[in-house]
Amino acid sequence: MKLEFYGAADRVTGSCHIIHINGQKILFDCGLIQGSRNARELNYADFPFSVKSIDAVVLSHAHIDHSGRLPLLVRRGYKGKIYAQNATRDVAGILLQDSARIQQEDAKNENRWRAKHDKPSIEPLYTVSDALLCLESFEGLKYREKHEIAKGVCIRFQDAGHIIGSACVEIWLKEGDVERKVVFSGDLGQYGKPILNDPAVITKADLVLIESTYGNRLHRDRSHTIDEIGEIILRAGEDQGNILIPAFALGRSQEILYELGTHFSEWGLEQWQIYLNSPMAIATSRVYWDYPQHYDDEASRLRKVVQSLPVMKNLHFTESVPESKALNEIKHHAILIAGSGMMSGGRILHHLKHNLARSECHLIIVGYQGRGTLGRLLIDGVEEIKIHGKIYPVNIQIHTVGGMSAHGDRKDLLRWLGQFEPRPHVALVHGEPQTREIFSEAIQHTLGLNTTMGHIGDVIDIAEL
Repeated sequence: MKLEFYGAADRVTGSCHIIHINGQKILFDCGLIQGSRNARELNYADFPFSVKSIDAVVLSHAHIDHSGRLPLLVRRGYKGKIYAQNATRDVAGILLQDSARIQQEDAKNENRWRAKHDKPSIEPLYTVSDALLCLESFEGLKYREKHEIAKGVCIRFQDAGHIIGSACVEIWLKEGDVERKVVFSGDLGQYGKPILNDPAVITKADLVLIESTYGNRLHRDRSHTIDEIGEIILRAGEDQGNILIPAFALGRSQEILYELGTHFSEWGLEQWQIYLNSPMAIATSRVYWDYPQHYDDEASRLRKVVQSLPVMKNLHFTESVPESKALNEIKHHAILIAGSGMMSGGRILHHLKHNLARSECHLIIVGYQGRGTLGRLLIDGVEEIKIHGKIYPVNIQIHTVGGMSAHGDRKDLLRWLGQFEPRPHVALVHGEPQTREIFSEAIQHTLGLNTTMGHIGDVIDIAEL
């Protein structure tokens, strides 16, 4: 009865952990490694375990850093089931196919360069066909229902409040006369965040694997963030320009639409035309609509109102390329919500090309911008930017607002962890090394719990806890 760390143990992305029990191997998450210079090399490499030896897979949620190597796992020989919460299964169907298209396009671009330099071509990490085959292995489960998935292994999904379908996983283990309980936090959401419920209360565990992505910081107060967005929209209305909002398709786009609907009259939105220009965001928004049972009380009340009254008449879903291109002809009073969230690609780049030079336009940045991304360069105050090989002057008014992260901060993580009684042993995963060290000290000082830093290849003997 052991836990072995394989991924997201020395970095944020690439979630992957294995429990060994009764001669079986249960894999928890199988995520894509993102952000590092050698990410592609790591993703293409052989799995550090025998794929065919895995007996079951459990997926905490659909984000690609947790699910993105599942098609590769199936392609390389995995034949078992992939257990996920029902909404996660549906969202993964969208995200994994999109990821596959990106893999195919990246390989195509790479092979153009290789052909020019007389180098051998490469295959995509996986294809859309691989993603579709992988999805056939999914088995959807409801929250709060206990299921036996292997000999001596039962699981139960509880709401993690991170994105639709995200789950904390309760894991009951029995090997011989030894019984233990492990809880994997997955990615935890913020308390008091709109649409989704707060992370579920779980009180019993011998071992807790907890993410530590924001374990070293506190988010800005959300009410201040919402007030700031309202002020920007009112000011932009006076400036007679457009508003650009780069947003991730899953979670952030739905949250922005929720706030626009909630504050429609207060922010004078009747004078605007609002465009969700992202096929993937539109698709995932429909999944959100299909699972009202996962909403918090406020969102449930709003949904009942929406069902009885006309939806925002000035909200438009833009899916086709011609429709997207036509938006660039609009000169004022358009709110353009498009991906990608870090402006590293996607339709937002085309909107930027037509609005960056216009001082009457506004860019609202609502999410973290990684180092080296176009978003980070804009935040850092560059005077001009290159997009698709052409230089554009930056005159647009740029606003960076915090408080909308889908991840809980240090206070949220400690609140969730503090509910366990008696006190469990804690293993920290999903965080940069320095962040995990800071969060580990906070856990020990605030809650008095023993902690372990999970490193790739490390093993915890669960039976000895």
